[in-house]
Amino acid sequence: MGRSDGKKLKNLDVEYLVAAHVMDKRTDAMNMIHLDIPLEPMRKYMNRKRKEGKHYNHLTLVIAAMIRAMAEYPALNRFVVNKRIYARNELAVGMVVLKGGKLDGVGTTSKMKFEPTNTIDEVNEIINNYIETNRSTGEVNATDKVANFLCSVPGLLRVAVNTAKWLDNHNLCPKALIEASPFHCTIMLTNLASIKTNYIYHHIYNFGTVSLSLAMGQPHDVPITNKGEIALQRCLPIGLVMDERIASGAYFAMAFRKFAKYLEDPSILELPPEKVVEDHI
Repeated sequence: MGRSDGKKLKNLDVEYLVAAHVMDKRTDAMNMIHLDIPLEPMRKYMNRKRKEGKHYNHLTLVIAAMIRAMAEYPALNRFVVNKRIYARNELAVGMVVLKGGKLDGVGTTSKMKFEPTNTIDEVNEIINNYIETNRSTGEVNATDKVANFLCSVPGLLRVAVNTAKWLDNHNLCPKALIEASPFHCTIMLTNLASIKTNYIYHHIYNFGTVSLSLAMGQPHDVPITNKGEIALQRCLPIGLVMDERIASGAYFAMAFRKFAKYLEDPSILELPPEKVVEDHI
C-alpha cells in the first residue's frame, strides 16, 4: 500500500536495503556532524540587501541554502518507514515558534512548505508568514488543535499516539494527520541562537518521517590559521543529525559542502536553480 507523503524507492543499492533492516529505528541510524559557518559573508550580504530595502536574517539564509542543496541532492529528502525507503513528495521544514516571541512563552510547532525552485526572497516570505501566524498568541494551528483535543480526554492521548504509530508503520495514516503532524517533515529545525544558547545535536524521532535535524547556535569565535598565524573567525555553529539509511556518507558530505558554499555567497540563491535533480523512483 502506498503513502500520501512519499513514493517507495525500488532501484536502490543493496547497502541501503540492508541498512534499513539492520537499523530498524532512526535512533539506531543517527549520525551527527558539527559545522562552523563563517558569519562575515552572510553579514555583508544581509547589510547590502538591507540598503536595497530587503531584510533577511541568518535563519532565512540557512533554510534557503539547505533547500538549494536539496535541489541538487534529493536523497536528503528521503525517509524510512517500516524498513522501506521513500522519496518524499514535498519539502517541509518543522520549527518551534514561541508564542508572543517571549523566551518564557509557550512554544508551538508546525511546518513550512517549500519548493526546490524557491529563491531566497520566496523563502524569506514563507518564513516571515509562518512566524507571524504562529507567534500570535490567539492563533491555534492544526498541530495545536489536534494536541489540545487529544489531551482533553483522559487516556485518549496514549491510545491515539499508539494507534497513529501503528497506522503510520503500515502506511495507513490519514493524509490529514500527516499534514497536521510536525513529525512528518524533511527537516526539524531549531534556532537556539534566538534564545542565546549553543547549538545541540537534536534527535530525530522514531515516529514520523524526519530524516534530518538542524540546530543553529549562538555565534562564536573559531580559531583558524591565516598565513601561518592563528586568528579568530566569527562563525555560526550548526549541529546536524541525519538518518544514515537514506544516503551514503560521501553523499551527505557533498551535500553539506554545497550547503556551506551557498552561505559563502548567498547571492546565488536570488535566482532559481538551473536544474532540479529528481530522485530515482
